Amino acid sequence: MELENHESNVSSSYTSTQLLKVILPSLVGVLLFLVPISVDGSVTIGLGILADGLQAAISDFIPLFMTSVLFASALGSVAMKSIKAPAIRGNSFLAGLFDVGLLWIILRFAGAIFAAMTLAGVGPEVITSELTGGVVLYDLIPVLMVWFLFASLFMPLLLEFGLMDFIGTVVRKVMHPLFKLPGRSSVDAMASWMGSGTVGVLLTTQQYEGGYYSKREASVVATNFSIASIAFSLVIAKFIGIDHLFVEFYFTVVICGIVAAIICPRIPPLSLKKDTYYEPVGKQINEKVPNGVSTIRWALDRAVHKADQVKSAGEVVRKGLFNVADIWLGLIPLVMALGTVALILAEFTPIFSFISYPFIPLLNVLNIPEAEAAAPAMIVGFADMFLPAVVGSGIESELTRFIIGVLSLTQLIYVSEIGILLIKSNIPINLLELFIIFLQRTIITLPVAALIAHLFFF
Repeated sequence: MELENHESNVSSSYTSTQLLKVILPSLVGVLLFLVPISVDGSVTIGLGILADGLQAAISDFIPLFMTSVLFASALGSVAMKSIKAPAIRGNSFLAGLFDVGLLWIILRFAGAIFAAMTLAGVGPEVITSELTGGVVLYDLIPVLMVWFLFASLFMPLLLEFGLMDFIGTVVRKVMHPLFKLPGRSSVDAMASWMGSGTVGVLLTTQQYEGGYYSKREASVVATNFSIASIAFSLVIAKFIGIDHLFVEFYFTVVICGIVAAIICPRIPPLSLKKDTYYEPVGKQINEKVPNGVSTIRWALDRAVHKADQVKSAGEVVRKGLFNVADIWLGLIPLVMALGTVALILAEFTPIFSFISYPFIPLLNVLNIPEAEAAAPAMIVGFADMFLPAVVGSGIESELTRFIIGVLSLTQLIYVSEIGILLIKSNIPINLLELFIIFLQRTIITLPVAALIAHLFFF
């Protein structure tokens, strides 16, 4: 089968092999990442079924296994600095995993030590408590380990075989004027929505490092489109006792998220990011449709061109395995170290309560009951996305719990997960900028959530 076209700026024909090379891997990728599946009354995706199944099967062994991985990361980094053998230092795979700076080595050792102390139950309670190190080692890391395992292995099905190029070209006319983003950013949002916000950030990072997002676009997508999944949203709703209002709750989350995604990219610090591309690869994206060519035809041409660049399955598998190792050895030690520190600040110090004082008069103006009790929930989510629900679960007012739940899902910037993933990535965004964006999203979405709740649901 061939598709004929006589436009000079697109291929004149495609073979059946070329088309199948686009369609089959992309179809599997869509089924794994983007198609919602109902399992036992909750919505997930194929990737989620794999991740949850593996986690359930080996849950008792994950903390010990990952503690060992964290020590391997720390010791391997020191060994890489000490060994001068060209065969080792010149190995791009090993260098990419272990050749890191002094700060990252310190954080890797801190993560390993925190994990060992928590696992053994020895050391200061602020580190080993079930509210701090225990949350990270027993609740967060197992989820990240299995999700990133499957996401890293199967993500090339979305990235390497033309799906992103096809969808990006088709929906660019919506995404660009509304959010100032390429069309392919819609796939990032869908992967987050159906699966996990961390998967969305991983997808965005790889797109940036592949030359498909500019510095500004990658920063915007990662901080505005890495939305919490429907499944986790239901968990939050149940925890704070508003699951009987889930449709109204998630409707409010969606509206608030869209409003924030329209406003935040148009104000600093995101608006100040440069529209230049990752220097080692340069610009690789071309979604603009040439004159005289239909959108669908150009989208197909871009997809085929991308898939043709894949020379072997082994090359794709090697990329996936490196991504798994990079996440386990590079990211998860930072999650253990910085996530524990963030939770210590949230649980054992009054810092978040002090920072939240300015929200009390704002909550009063918005006619939100129990403003003083709710104020810390407005800010504590910067440490971890589940903390606002913990703070809000004891509040009597259903309206206030509703708004706290909405905010916890629309703030998006959580140091324990997404924040650390972004800081480690090559996307040019720092911790201070993440905190500013977190505050911006909070200030933008709080009045919207309050207005919707007062007008329609309470």
